[in-house]
Amino acid sequence: MTEKTTHFGFQDIPEDEKAGRVRGVFGSVASKYDVMNDAMSFGIHRVWKDAMMDWLAPRAGQRLLDVAGGTGDISFRFLKRAGHGHATVLDLTEPMLVEGKKRAEAESLGESLDWVVGDAMALPFADNTFDVYTISFGIRNVTRPQDALNEAFRVLKPGGRLMVLEFSQIPNDLMQKVYDLYSFNIIPRMGQAIANDRDSYQYLVESIRRFPDQETFLQMVRQAGFENAKYRNLTMGVACLHSGWKI
Repeated sequence: MTEKTTHFGFQDIPEDEKAGRVRGVFGSVASKYDVMNDAMSFGIHRVWKDAMMDWLAPRAGQRLLDVAGGTGDISFRFLKRAGHGHATVLDLTEPMLVEGKKRAEAESLGESLDWVVGDAMALPFADNTFDVYTISFGIRNVTRPQDALNEAFRVLKPGGRLMVLEFSQIPNDLMQKVYDLYSFNIIPRMGQAIANDRDSYQYLVESIRRFPDQETFLQMVRQAGFENAKYRNLTMGVACLHSGWKI
C-alpha cells in the first residue's frame, strides 16, 4: 500500500508528518509573527484583513470560529466591528495562542474569546454551531484543505458564512516574476534578521507557490457544499478572499 504524501513547501512528505512540521514552524516564530507580517507585507496585510471585514460585515451577537487564528488578529477585528459577539480562536500551535491571549488581555477582549488548540480537519465542535467561519493565511498549511472546508461547512449554522483569506497567484506573468524575486530573496532574509529563523520563512514562501489558484480553490469551496461562492483578488492577486454560504 502506497503511503499518502502531501507537500511541505517544495518537499513531498508523508501526510502524517505535515501537522508536526507546521506546528514546528509556527511554534518557532510565534513571538515575532505579528512583527514579521508587518515587515513582509509592508503593513498591507492589515489592509487585506480590513477588506475581509468589509465584505464579511460582522453583526452584533454573531459567533465566529477563526481557524488557524493564531494571535487573534481576525477575531479582534471581528469583535470590534460586530460591537458585541463571541469568537473562538482555534490553532494547531499553542505558542501562537499564548501570544494571542496576551494581546486580548491588553485590548480587554478576553471575556469575548475562547482559545482552543485543535486541527482544522477535525474540529472539536458540534454541527451547526457558528454563524461565521474564517481562516486567514492558514488553509495552505493544512494537510488536506478540502477536509478543512468540509469541516467548515459542518460546523456552520444554516445561513452561515465562510470566508478564506489566503495568498494566491498574480494573473500577470511579469508581476508574478517580480513578486517571486522579492519573496524568495528577501523574505527568508527578513525571517533570519527579525525572527532568527530563515527556514520557517523559506517554507512559508514555498507553501504559497504550492497552493491552488483562485479558480481551483473556488471549485473546492463549492465541492464542500457552499453556495453563492465567489472570490475577490487583493493587490493584483497577491492575496485573495473566497466567500461562500451554507444554505
